[in-house]
Amino acid sequence: MSTDAKRLRFLVVEDTDDIRDLMVRMVVREGHDADEAVDGVEAVEALQDNAYDVMLLDLTMPRMSGEDVVRWLNEHPDRRAGLRIVVVTAWAGDRRAVLQELGVHDVVQKPLRAQRLRELIAETNVETLL
Repeated sequence: MSTDAKRLRFLVVEDTDDIRDLMVRMVVREGHDADEAVDGVEAVEALQDNAYDVMLLDLTMPRMSGEDVVRWLNEHPDRRAGLRIVVVTAWAGDRRAVLQELGVHDVVQKPLRAQRLRELIAETNVETLL
């Protein structure tokens, strides 16, 4: 991490243990902090208690979907303020229009690549400086 870059706080929301663990390790390796949630219910609990810069969010999860997490955030704008939502999914095809309506513009294909994560971090750091 460069000395002028802000240390970001991530929330990684993914129901598959191996994928979630990998994304958390990637975030930490890039010099940032990461909390974890195994589904949308845990994500909302974390969002109620903490402020995050970036949320890496799966769409298809038990108990509460990624779309429902975004809907919850839209109903709680104080929790969404300053949060970049990045949907990380194997398959968003027919959901892209819904995601855009919900205000999500960052959709990344699984698996999340280290280079794409670095780009997201750089973009987020630039946005926080504006």
